[in-house]
Amino acid sequence: MPEPVETHDPDGVDFGWVMQVTFVVSIVVGAPVVAALALFSGVDLPTWGARAEFAIRVGAVVWLVVALGVYAYARSQQ
Repeated sequence: MPEPVETHDPDGVDFGWVMQVTFVVSIVVGAPVVAALALFSGVDLPTWGARAEFAIRVGAVVWLVVALGVYAYARSQQ
């Protein structure tokens, strides 16, 4: 069997893994959070622009919290 062309052995935190997991978890967790807040928070979202702005603002907070959590997990497991 031939050897793999590329190997990767990161020193410290594997930021590629952190970015991939952050992306997936942000979508899986963020979409329901944004939908629930849009439906049940009482915020008036009359136009598509207002809805998009709301989703971006809430999604940014979700992404930041998830990214910090995934990074902290990766640091603790190294």
